[in-house]
This record gives sequence, structure tokens and C-alpha cells, in this order.
Amino acid sequence: MYSLGIDVGSSSVKVALLDIASGKCVCSATNPKSEAPIKAVNKGWAEQDPQSWWEYMCAGLREMAVAGFDLGEVASIGISYQMHGLVAVDKDVRPVRDAIIWCDSRAVGTGEQALREIGRDRCLEHLLNSPGNFTASKLAWVKNNEPDVYARVWKFMLPGDYIAYRLTGAVTTTATGLSEGILWDFKENCRADFLTDYFGIGSSKFADLVPALGVQAHSTVEVFRELGIPAGTPVSYRAGDQPNNAFSLDVLNPGEIAATAGTSGVVYGVTDVPKADPQSRVNTFLHVTPSSEPRMGVLLCINGTGIMNAWARRNVCPDLSYPQMNEVATSAPAGSDGLLVLPFGNGVERVLSNRSTHARMVGIDLVRHDRSHILRAVQEGIAFSFRYGIDVMKDLGLKPDVIRAGKANMFLSPLFRSTLATLCDASIELFDTDGSLGAARGAALGAGIYKSAAEAFSSLERLDVITPLQSWKQPLEDAYARWKYEVEKSIN
Repeated sequence: MYSLGIDVGSSSVKVALLDIASGKCVCSATNPKSEAPIKAVNKGWAEQDPQSWWEYMCAGLREMAVAGFDLGEVASIGISYQMHGLVAVDKDVRPVRDAIIWCDSRAVGTGEQALREIGRDRCLEHLLNSPGNFTASKLAWVKNNEPDVYARVWKFMLPGDYIAYRLTGAVTTTATGLSEGILWDFKENCRADFLTDYFGIGSSKFADLVPALGVQAHSTVEVFRELGIPAGTPVSYRAGDQPNNAFSLDVLNPGEIAATAGTSGVVYGVTDVPKADPQSRVNTFLHVTPSSEPRMGVLLCINGTGIMNAWARRNVCPDLSYPQMNEVATSAPAGSDGLLVLPFGNGVERVLSNRSTHARMVGIDLVRHDRSHILRAVQEGIAFSFRYGIDVMKDLGLKPDVIRAGKANMFLSPLFRSTLATLCDASIELFDTDGSLGAARGAALGAGIYKSAAEAFSSLERLDVITPLQSWKQPLEDAYARWKYEVEKSIN
């Protein structure tokens, strides 16, 4: 018996089959095989066709069937998805336009105006966030700038809601999803209709509310005919990619921290205290958890992490693999002999108060520095950006004694993970899991197949533990102080 996990990212869609008895992944597939296209009609825009997500998912499931795995044994389905996106559909539940995805920055001004006119105090007290560049503001942008398109909108959804609809025929969303779109009132514990009223968006455009962890709807006969998944299979878990990453690492309780470092980087800490950052540099959402007590996730996002490292490989050392690049970087000393890299070259950075400061190298010496210094400074700069945001999270009461992460992307680099552990004075625990497997575990738990979180995570395998290096501590702290000065100079 299997649990199916679906992870809808902006680069690809991954599907995984979790053997429920053993808790192990038996098969996975990722599509497309090269990075999924993102449409950027104008500067700062980012759109994708929702139909493409469905097609990538179906392609992966068909690969599983060809490999000999019987999708008729799927007993539960969970969905993870790229956060903050907007899928707007008409009465036939067909998208009226391409989805505006998470990294699209067109609605920044819309959210800033809402913050001013509604009032910062009210927004932070009720939403724990600025309306910012999130789903609510994106829909308001469509209303204000594409009135003919908006007139056709019947319901709006997040990317995971759309995939759930295609599987079940039910147009639904979750409270956690609404909070990701800045559409949840934490003070009143209900939908934030005061924000949509301000935008002039009618409450009828909301999808029906279902639990994030629990049976939401059941798969259709059409899905059985197309893919072989039994009709009536429960869709029983749904979460944005970062809450789901934390869930997949068994980060469920206050004080626990999860991190990712792919194209963008994220630190996600769980708290039971609803507290907002006054500058909205980090954001608070409802966390997906089996607890009956409210749990919030405080999310730090840095756009320019793995993409900065990939840029360095393409332009500084195209002759090297990533492991070779890491080895070259370690030949430079901690602190990179004074060379600093600010990795903020992938658009507007929330942690910098929605500023776009661009990536920069500072302090390069044409005599002393070679490519080893550049490569190390890139990885240190990425780690510095994590530390910068974690310092903000500490002001909200979160202290990371342990950071959990999947052994993937930047966390494959011994240099990066030791630098981060040393800077944060925290151990880093690496696990063999990913978003699709987290969604699969969540689905089995939500469907009642696993009876507790302890049972669901009993097979989660810890691969490595990284502790701070005292010999690196002082040079990294000195470099970080100079780096922080350069960052704050650029935003003030």
C-alpha cells in the first residue's frame, strides 16, 4: 500500500510513492527533465500555465506505472506546492490567465498601498504580515490592471488547490493556504475578509475551506481512467512548499527550525506566539501540524542563494563540477581574505524590506584574490544572508539550537553547511527526505493510516550532524560584521 506525494515547484513537479509499511520511498519521478519555463512578459513578472503542472504530474505517474509500480495501491494523496501563487478560474474551473507565481513582484506596490491605507498596526495585529506581494495583492493587481480578465474570475486558488481540484473535482483551499496568501486573520481566527473588502474582492471568490491535514476530498473516476489511481482515494494533506519542508523534517513544535537552500533559501521556525516583525522582513503563516494547539511558522526567504552559486559556477569555473568547485573554495581561508559577496541578485528581497539591491562583490584585490576566494565568498555570502534573517527571527523569540535540512542543493556542500552552523552557533541535522515524501507522509497521517506523527516519522533517517567550527568563528564573525555594514548601507 502506497501514499502518493506530489510536489508542485516552479522548476519541476516531483511525485513519490511512499511504502506505508516501511516508511521508505520506493519510486519517484521528476518532470520536466530540464527546468520548467517561466514566462516573464515584463521585468519582475513570473507566470506559468497551471495545465503544465498537471501534465508534469501525469508524466511522472506514468513513468511509475511503466516501471512496474501499481498505482491501484495508492491509498492516500498529499500535495505540496509553490507558495503565494495565484490561479484564477472561471465558472468552468478553467484558468482565465496564466498563474502569477511566487517570484512575480508586480504586486509589491499594491500591497504597500494597502498597508498604508488599512494601517500598519491593524495589518500586523490581524495578519501578522504586510499584504506585501502575496496572493491577495496579486489578485487585486489583476482586478486593477486586467478588468476584463477579472470579470471572468469565479474563484481564486493557490497552485496546490488547483492540483487538488484536478484530482477531486472539488474547489477547495485551506486555512494554512489562506495565511500564505495573507488572507487569514490570526486575531479573530477566521478568513481576513477586511482585506478583500478593502481590495473590492467579493467573498464569493474564495474556495471552500477544508483541513490542511485530514481528508479534504476524494479522487474521481476520471482520474482512475487516466492514471489508475483508485476512485475515492482521499486527498488528505496540502501545504505550501516551505511549511511542507518543515513538516517533512518532523519540525512541528515551537522552537524547531527547518532550512532549505535551493534556487532560493528559506529558514522556517515554528512558534506558538503570534508575533509580527514590524518591518515584515520575515513573515508568519499558519503551520501544518497535527497539534490541536495553534502553531505558526515564521518564514525567512532569501531569493539569491543557490542561484548565486550556480551563477558563480557558470561564469567563474565552468570547467568544474559542484563538488570540485567546493574543493577549490576550501583552499581559501575562512572570511575569504576580506572578499565579500552580497548574493541579492534575484529580484526584490523581502528580508531587505522589499528592496532590490543586486548582487555585488566588495573588497576584491586583484593581487591577492583568485577564484578560490570568489567561490568561498559566494558560499559565505549566502550563509551570511541566512544569519542576517535569523537575527531578525531571534527578535521574535526564535533561537535555532538545531537546524534541520534535507541533504540536497547547497546543503551538499560541506563548506556551506559548516559555515552556516558556525555563524548560527547551531548544529545542523541532515535527513534523507524531500517535499514529495513529506506530502506522502502527511497524506497517510491525514487519512488516518498512520495513527500519530510519531508513527509517521519513525522511519525518517538522519544522515549527518554538523557542528560549529571554533577555528572559523572569529574570522567569520569579522567578515559578517563587514558584510552586514555593506548590506545596510545599500538599503538605507
